Amino acid sequence: MALLFDQPASESDPRYDALRLALVSGVGPRIRQVLLERFGTPSAVFDAAPSELRDTPGVGPKLTRAIVTARAELDVNGLLQLCREHGIDALTESDSAYPRVLKEIPDPPGVLFVQGSILPQDGLSVAIVGSRHATHYGITMAERLAASVARSGLTIISGLARGVDAAAHRGALNAGGRTLAMLGSGLLNIYPPEHVELANAVAQQGALISESSPRSAPLKGTFPQRNRIISGMSLGVIVVEASVGSGALITARHAMEQNRDVFAVPGRVDSRMSHGCHRLIRDGAKLIESADDVLEELGPLVEATTSAAGQAIHHPAELLLNPQEQAVLGAIDTIPKSIDSVIVSSGLTTPQVLATLSVLEMRRLIKRISGNQVVRP
Repeated sequence: MALLFDQPASESDPRYDALRLALVSGVGPRIRQVLLERFGTPSAVFDAAPSELRDTPGVGPKLTRAIVTARAELDVNGLLQLCREHGIDALTESDSAYPRVLKEIPDPPGVLFVQGSILPQDGLSVAIVGSRHATHYGITMAERLAASVARSGLTIISGLARGVDAAAHRGALNAGGRTLAMLGSGLLNIYPPEHVELANAVAQQGALISESSPRSAPLKGTFPQRNRIISGMSLGVIVVEASVGSGALITARHAMEQNRDVFAVPGRVDSRMSHGCHRLIRDGAKLIESADDVLEELGPLVEATTSAAGQAIHHPAELLLNPQEQAVLGAIDTIPKSIDSVIVSSGLTTPQVLATLSVLEMRRLIKRISGNQVVRP
């Protein structure tokens, strides 16, 4: 990924104020949204009168002073120079590389610091999260699921934490797939420290991502906050082992609020580490045992996403299709089409097409409009 701030820009560049607002101490995701809803843009926030800022819900005298003095006191150019020295990109919402799916959540990050690369195919991502104190079963299932899902063509997202997170990243890496790590600390302050080598591998085969400035310490409050990014970047969240008080359940809650799918891996009924997953399943999360369960349950995409092979994907289940199934699906559009036309367009025989249509219909990739017409949902 080419650095978007690879050369010093003019202070009038609106991205400077977008970055500056994200760095003001006390401006978290919720306050940022309140400010933008009232003033419209980051630049307008800094141009606002102190009295206007104080009248904004959640903005007190201390935060008002921090915003008013931010342009003079925050060294944005110095921060960007630090990013350039360490190959870190700084993405604001106006940048084309900023993930589209994150713009859909109620409180998107004002800036994303990225070390590595975010690719179009990462629009097909699934998060795997769980306990930091996972059992052997939890570690094994996380690695196995991550490897299988990654081989299917999806990117694995997790939080680089001990236990299930680390197992998910390693499973994706070992399978030769892509993986993204969302950090609760700065990219130059890896936590936990024993995961520095793992973080380097993730950056080579995906990306490290944080909304905290590069040297930020791993503060307790930033980890629940980053969980909304894990779920927000994903089509769905898989929870592997979680006690009732686990942070993984916070990620699952964010996923539900963001209209993402939630999946849970069942465990032993007498294991405390399974209680969170079993509660999720009781409350409507989908029980899964394999990557196929995940891909078949994920719904249609809002807009087509490019896979690693360069094909346009409208539904994650398309990644499971063999060449014959791909040929038949490729001959079907969002406008009803006769089966005879599908046979001609696909170049396959009538028995092949008829058998394949049944498979595609079962996987909810097509619908029969009438006895002789099919369409993509």
